[in-house]
Amino acid sequence: MILRTIITWLFGVIITISMFPFIIATSIFDRSGDSAHLIGRIWARIILFLSGVHTEIKGIEDVTNAPQIFISNHQGAFDILVLQAYLPAQFRWLAKKSLFKIPVIGWSMSIAGYVPIDRSRAGKAYHGLEKAGEKLKKGTSILVFPEGTRSSTDELLPFKRGGFLLAANTGMPITPISITGTRGIMKRGGMLIRPADVRMAIGSQIITKDLDDKSLFEMTKKSIQDNLSSINKKGTDLFFLR
Repeated sequence: MILRTIITWLFGVIITISMFPFIIATSIFDRSGDSAHLIGRIWARIILFLSGVHTEIKGIEDVTNAPQIFISNHQGAFDILVLQAYLPAQFRWLAKKSLFKIPVIGWSMSIAGYVPIDRSRAGKAYHGLEKAGEKLKKGTSILVFPEGTRSSTDELLPFKRGGFLLAANTGMPITPISITGTRGIMKRGGMLIRPADVRMAIGSQIITKDLDDKSLFEMTKKSIQDNLSSINKKGTDLFFLR
């Protein structure tokens, strides 16, 4: 594990810095951020490979590139890499504002058009949701972690309302996502990287028309929880990706 950790961090930093000029270059010709997002997908797959993370995915064949709101549970930092690497759609993260201050990675997020959310004040948070709504209307999907932070157990943390308000206000469908296996790869506050098998199930799309945010909240949470229970069972029929 120590050798893998050293290799992953060493080559990961080199690759991250090396890709940044390409992200800047593509932004000159592609103001949509689509090209930057695709470079981010390649970057995520490389980091997962270096880390020894294998991912099994169920339901990926039903994902389209039509605008929608992806809502996923959050168990570990590598959830971000798995979703970035394998979700076959152009989407933008709804992410906490502090992440955008991280050198290179945060700058790349800004260039790609990811949406910062400031939870310190309700008014600022609502402004972030408005920006996300604009992205959806222009045809780009949004991805939200409704728990707001990583869960330290298999239990879902309380969901925040933002993503469901966004769905109710825009009428865009919700695609629930359940991920398990990422918690132990790199524990909170640590740097040691452990190889792991990750499972991700993409649930049936939830049509939001004529439903309020409370109903969407309950339906989405149930779907995520049910799929978590399912993919944690041995013998689940999943598609295997490397």
